[in-house]
Amino acid sequence: MERLDCDRMFVAVLETGSFARAAQRLGTSSGQASKMISRLEQDLGVRLLNRTTRAIAATEVGQAYFERIRDLLEEIDALDQSVKSQSGAATGKLRLTVPVSFGTSQLIPVLMDFARTYQDIDLDVSFSDRIVSLVDEGFDAAVRVGNPADTSLVARKLCEARLLPGASQEYLDAHGEPREPADLARHVCILDTNVREPTLWRFRDGGHDTTMTVSGRLRFSNAEACLAAAAGNLGIAYLPTFIAGPAFRDGRVVPLLRAHEAPPRGIHVLYPPGRHLAIKVRVLVDFLVSHFRGDPEWDKGW
Repeated sequence: MERLDCDRMFVAVLETGSFARAAQRLGTSSGQASKMISRLEQDLGVRLLNRTTRAIAATEVGQAYFERIRDLLEEIDALDQSVKSQSGAATGKLRLTVPVSFGTSQLIPVLMDFARTYQDIDLDVSFSDRIVSLVDEGFDAAVRVGNPADTSLVARKLCEARLLPGASQEYLDAHGEPREPADLARHVCILDTNVREPTLWRFRDGGHDTTMTVSGRLRFSNAEACLAAAAGNLGIAYLPTFIAGPAFRDGRVVPLLRAHEAPPRGIHVLYPPGRHLAIKVRVLVDFLVSHFRGDPEWDKGW
């Protein structure tokens, strides 16, 4: 075992609070993580951690060592990235977390192009709607829909995400088309439970932001499923246009209440701040920003 690897594991254990999460961050097993800490304690001749069945805590000397070694590792990593950046080499493993619907519908082809362009980067992409901690879980960057909540991260805007209700023409012929947000109260609505408040739909009414409370018997934690239900004449769904755009364009689903459309939300790529941004992260961010520059294709032609 390399000494620096043991030091990195020690820092990860204290930052994450468990051997399992530290091992996950560094791509190894819990058993190997425990062995690395034992090896480090043996090399130093002191106990660094107090272990119980419920918690892990640093000893007094362990806490002092943690504060020093963490800074030293950051300096080593900064120096390493500085040298690599000067050489112009975009290499190494790059871990990215992206939301499921936007990731599968829009990011996959972009990331395939990125992988072909930067063949020395090992791309590891996690598709999840959970808001992960980039630092604690070892991610280099994240793509997120909505205004960034974590102000400790650097955010660069990629594009805007619009939301509109939509239904099939057959449903509208049978039930009528809503002309005002309030008309939704008499319609069957399809709810996306993957959002924080699925029964509250946002609109602009008379120049002011407003919400409409809706109800319905169909609930899906997936925007693609909501779109399929709307296209299948089952009601009105509140859809991100990066999912619904093609269906709006070919007429499978009719966009509704466009005059009352709520202000769009941003889609951003986020990454931790640092004096020396890793070149692999910089080229990814620049690649994504360049690709999504201008009006999104999904919002054209309808």
